[in-house]
Amino acid sequence: MQDQEATLVSHLEALRRALIHSFVALGVCIVPLFLVSPYILEWFCEQIALLGDIKLHYFSPIEVFFLQVKVSALLDCVICSPVIAWNFWKFVLPALHDNEKKFIRSIAVLTSFMFVAGVAFCLIVCFPLIVQFGMSFASDMLQPVFGVSNLVSLALWLSFAFGCMFQFPLVTYALVRSGIVSYETVCNKRPYVVVGVLLLAAFLTPPDIVSQLLLGAPTYLLFETGLLAARRFKGRKEEK
Repeated sequence: MQDQEATLVSHLEALRRALIHSFVALGVCIVPLFLVSPYILEWFCEQIALLGDIKLHYFSPIEVFFLQVKVSALLDCVICSPVIAWNFWKFVLPALHDNEKKFIRSIAVLTSFMFVAGVAFCLIVCFPLIVQFGMSFASDMLQPVFGVSNLVSLALWLSFAFGCMFQFPLVTYALVRSGIVSYETVCNKRPYVVVGVLLLAAFLTPPDIVSQLLLGAPTYLLFETGLLAARRFKGRKEEK
């Protein structure tokens, strides 16, 4: 009983260290990122203006300040994601076998890469399409007026949503490889996966079909990519 309590305490201590190191990294990076956030926000507004001569407006004296905080917070998560993944990998490392350690190491690296890739895909491809879709309703009697807070907050939230949803292939591959679910079971549940992806996309995006499809379609393709990787792993395992 005492050994179990000691083991639990050691695990909690290791988790506490991982959390502290992660928060320290976030705290260290947030200061310089906040200092450069005005330039990033200015660049973002310039890119939006290029989509159709759009002028952004703010309606509160401290609105831009809070936007700078949001921008720096998202960049902080993106830049520190490798450090966070590494700390949590070190937390689970002692309980794993050698082959599992190698697998977790690759997953930790890919988690950071896929999150950054999701954010980049959102800002470069999807978000400009959403803005152009909104501008398509403009007419002589109906002119758009974009608030900088609404537009930037939408871009930040969508970036976070894309970063999270781009973890889908890693989750699929990890579930199959770890034996939690079989490859055949995942294949047979494809219709449920489609519905689940669409529901998640509807929950994470604004209530318009364009942004939902822009998130849902790539997510399902990434699911199929993870399933393909799981099938190759299953084939190699059967050969051995």
